[in-house]
Amino acid sequence: MAQEKGMIEPFLDGQMRENEAGGRLISYGLSSYGYDLRVSDEFKVFTNVFSSIVDPKNFDPSSFVDIKTDICIVPPNSFALARSVEYFRIPRDVLTICVGKSTYARCGIIVNVTPFEPQWEGHVTLEISNTTPLPARIYANEGLAQVVFFKAGEVCETSYADRGGKYMKQLGITIPRM
Repeated sequence: MAQEKGMIEPFLDGQMRENEAGGRLISYGLSSYGYDLRVSDEFKVFTNVFSSIVDPKNFDPSSFVDIKTDICIVPPNSFALARSVEYFRIPRDVLTICVGKSTYARCGIIVNVTPFEPQWEGHVTLEISNTTPLPARIYANEGLAQVVFFKAGEVCETSYADRGGKYMKQLGITIPRM
């Protein structure tokens, strides 16, 4: 269904576990009942350099540092935003839930993503929390979270596109909008 409807680009029809040189990767691609998405090499790591207050109604972009890297270090008890490599297009009769991969969860890294509503599309903004007292590595272009798809018996009455959702067709890391 994902390939037929162009739901995920790029789409990998199977699990990738090694790179070309035979090095181990945190897996990504098609799984049994979902899809393991990759985190891109773009990160927004939160910092307190300017003593900002995190306010979802009036978000201050100076509360984070933009980083482009193959390995992002998330400070202890801190937080970063990132985006998926994949671009998603969710059909009107599908809802998804996205949860962090167990490899990261077992290291105290929590990935939070809100559901992808029917007819939402875009790159996924990924919220990464380091709950440990130690710095944590996040590997770009490797698996970070699994998307689980739920197909409805009928299409929804009002989709995300119908409502003109504020995060529709996001292309990069998208900070809070009002």
